[in-house]
Amino acid sequence: MSQSTISPAPLSIRQTIRELLQQRITETVETVVEEELTELLGSSRYERTGERQGYRNGRIVRRITTETGPRELTLPRARVVDETGRTTEFRSAIIPSYSRRTKAVDDAILGVYLAGGNSRRIRKALAPLLGTANLSKSAISRVVGRLKAQFATWCERDLSEEVYQILILDAIHLKVRLARRVVSVPVLVVIGVDEAGNKRLLALRLAVSEAATNWGGLIEDLTRRGLGSPGLLLCDGHKGLRCAIKAWPEAKVQPCTQHKRENLKAACPAHARPELLRDYAAIIDAASGAAARKAYDAFLKKWRVHCPAVARSLEQAGLDILTFYEFPKPMWRSLRTTNAIENLNREFRRRTKTQGSFSTEDAALTLLFGLVAFGQIRMRKINGHQHVNAIAVPGERAAA
Repeated sequence: MSQSTISPAPLSIRQTIRELLQQRITETVETVVEEELTELLGSSRYERTGERQGYRNGRIVRRITTETGPRELTLPRARVVDETGRTTEFRSAIIPSYSRRTKAVDDAILGVYLAGGNSRRIRKALAPLLGTANLSKSAISRVVGRLKAQFATWCERDLSEEVYQILILDAIHLKVRLARRVVSVPVLVVIGVDEAGNKRLLALRLAVSEAATNWGGLIEDLTRRGLGSPGLLLCDGHKGLRCAIKAWPEAKVQPCTQHKRENLKAACPAHARPELLRDYAAIIDAASGAAARKAYDAFLKKWRVHCPAVARSLEQAGLDILTFYEFPKPMWRSLRTTNAIENLNREFRRRTKTQGSFSTEDAALTLLFGLVAFGQIRMRKINGHQHVNAIAVPGERAAA
């Protein structure tokens, strides 16, 4: 029995279908803009009524690049009465004045850019839909330039109305060209957790090191813009960061238990590490704060004899390593590590690995900002987010 095959439609038929679809899309957009104007004027074309809020004055042909390709639209012109009684030029909310591309096209350009594409890759990826003539290098640069402007505004935004019970601080290292050489430098990252348990990116700053002066400068900038003291700080044990967070003396501190685990392993001989990890797990995975404190004391007593360097490493964190036990149990998993930033950093690295290195500091920070701002990277709520209000900010403690 022969197997029947269906041959593809001839190119001319496919082209005709495409043109018909494009024509219908054009007609639909023109109709929607016409209805938008009719609603604003309170009357349709040629309709005479005493409630008319302006008048039409011809049409204009505009060339717009949409997500289905370039379009020539014939759009109405009009003068519309505003709330002050004066007439102003009609500006469509659907097709904004002077725009050459729809928002969907700009978002597509940014999407390819944020995925690691340069101008050449963007044009190659979108050319089948938009055509190369409508994606010049300057047009792409303007779209990316608007992202840079948004990042600059974000960096100076007022924070006085924002309240965060938790701040999570850590750094990600990227390769950036500085002083004519590609070097690995830290980007200081701050995430805030609001009263609903949502994680918000608060700050990104490239620095030459994680020294106290660099972290302190970032914290000082957040304070200058109105950010109040959080109730809890999650961070690693870096000396520079631990020194800088003293700017918020009333905040409780929780060192990252995962970072401390790695520090302890580094201080311990390889043959004793399984035993070390069991003893450490007894502290971090205890059923209660009291049980954790008992395991903590037993750990120090034992390892001061077996390996003093391990005991000294744990003592550097002190009892702050047990801070998370002061809060509701459903929150413990989120409060004992900086995994919120570690996961974000993992996504940063995955999205930027095709770049190799960044040509400038602005290019690196703008890309990281855009990945979060445009939803390429999404941050879920913390575990036990229903109990976030158990972490009172210092002002609330004083009021209580």
